[in-house]
Amino acid sequence: MSVVRINAITVPAERAEELAARFARRAGQVEKTDGFEEFQLLRPTDGRDTWLVYTRWRDEASFDAWVSSMAFGQGHAQPEGASGPVASGSELWSFAVEQQATKA
Repeated sequence: MSVVRINAITVPAERAEELAARFARRAGQVEKTDGFEEFQLLRPTDGRDTWLVYTRWRDEASFDAWVSSMAFGQGHAQPEGASGPVASGSELWSFAVEQQATKA
């Protein structure tokens, strides 16, 4: 089964729109990566300051290949003219998909 990586990013409220805009302008190379299955950017709606970047991969090797790729480095580079990092911290969570259901 697939593996999931969630990057929990702490973003001050005053930088939230900038984070959303940066992801909207991202290079999009991850979608072309072998083994990539899904991406979601999750904005908190309960007053928290932690955004979740959800990605699902065919296997661990696919994720590892993405992280070590040039495309990853380019996609995570500081945008030209940016006023520094948007996040004040992040944490990577790792999961194996144990069960899955979709709408019938």
